[in-house]
Amino acid sequence: MALGILEQLGLAATLIFALPVAVYGVQRVVDGQTALGVGILVVAVLMVLLPRRLTSPDDVPGKVAEKAVGSVVKEPTESPDDE
Repeated sequence: MALGILEQLGLAATLIFALPVAVYGVQRVVDGQTALGVGILVVAVLMVLLPRRLTSPDDVPGKVAEKAVGSVVKEPTESPDDE
């Protein structure tokens, strides 16, 4: 799945905040605080995954338009006459 320019910028901004959290989680695991470290790592992973998977109110008009266009415009099919 290819990301657009704005999606790439959003992912980069998310990673700016998620990577230090992940590093802190790894440090806690290395220091012997396994439960805390794994919990913090889970939070860091969720910081990256949830914004991509959840639909926000800003995304609703785009998804509705995408479904409407998809139902009106059909993909061209290749006919045997074209060969």
